[in-house]
Amino acid sequence: MNSSIEKVTTPTGEITMVTMTGANGSTVTLSSLGAGIVEVIVPDRLGNLADVVLGYRNAADYMADGPCAGKIPGRYANRIARGRFSIDGTEYQLAINNGPNALHGGPTGFQNHIWDVDLNEIDKGVVVFTLQSPDGDEGYPGNLNVKARYTWADDENCLSLELTAETDKPTVVNLTNHAYWNLDGEGSSDILSHKLKLNASRYVPTDETLIPTGEIAEAKDTPMDFMELRTIGDRINDDYPALKYGKGYDNCWLVDEYRPEQVKEVAVLQSEQSGRCLTVRSSQPAVQVYTGNWLDGSPVAKSGKPYRDYDGVAIECQAVPDSPNQPVFPSTRLNPGREYRQVIEFIFTTIE
Repeated sequence: MNSSIEKVTTPTGEITMVTMTGANGSTVTLSSLGAGIVEVIVPDRLGNLADVVLGYRNAADYMADGPCAGKIPGRYANRIARGRFSIDGTEYQLAINNGPNALHGGPTGFQNHIWDVDLNEIDKGVVVFTLQSPDGDEGYPGNLNVKARYTWADDENCLSLELTAETDKPTVVNLTNHAYWNLDGEGSSDILSHKLKLNASRYVPTDETLIPTGEIAEAKDTPMDFMELRTIGDRINDDYPALKYGKGYDNCWLVDEYRPEQVKEVAVLQSEQSGRCLTVRSSQPAVQVYTGNWLDGSPVAKSGKPYRDYDGVAIECQAVPDSPNQPVFPSTRLNPGREYRQVIEFIFTTIE
């Protein structure tokens, strides 16, 4: 495997860009800004290579971008109602940055930090990013040490992400990667003709601010049913509360037969046009699917074209939104002496 390192100077600091290219030409580029995925180049059914992850032409544009493209949001990905939660009787107030709620750890969440980079295992296709989040950071308790370990297995076209964290005070943690995928190539078309399958027969209804109501609903025979491969755009415009609140899919599904620490298939995304297929495996209890409903107005794309709504789909393996306030969902509490550990795998193949 060949690798290259580029240092990019931006108004907010120096960003390290690491590119790994395999013998088959498949390529992954990672950035220390938000420990992000900025490029994934894989073949279609004819062997033609294309970049399938959305991103921007200028490295500095990733800072504080609305879509959070390709980065790791935190300390708590997704939403917390009213930006409040309690631990052992102490209430914590977070920044409100999404309507009445806190989103993705706040305005200076992990996605907007430049992480440290460890390249000691680059010859094995491994890049490790680390970040120290101090006690009180964006209102969260505890000093939190976070590590994002990416492994690019080019012989399998598998990009694996191991997320770990440790704290010195009880806190809440929910980490994921927020990459947007377009299997026809970024900037080429929308993803409404892509097909999606989820290993999730139940979803989480929300209120109009996308905070879970506490209910768990069956997806069968509704627009939320992706138990079999189904075209994303088939029912995206249905008169259905879960779709109207987010102007498309921006919803959380519970992974069937979830077992802590067990890595299993969560989602399959396919394009019949290119023949590319993305299989997502994870140890996380839930998956948020967001069809890029508000991409219009993003920074200039790598392709030089403006992104439009629905030009990419995010498949975010994570905890359920607002879990700190809703004990019906798996806990996101992390105590001192325990390790937070979750795995997400992106596997690229082709179909005929």
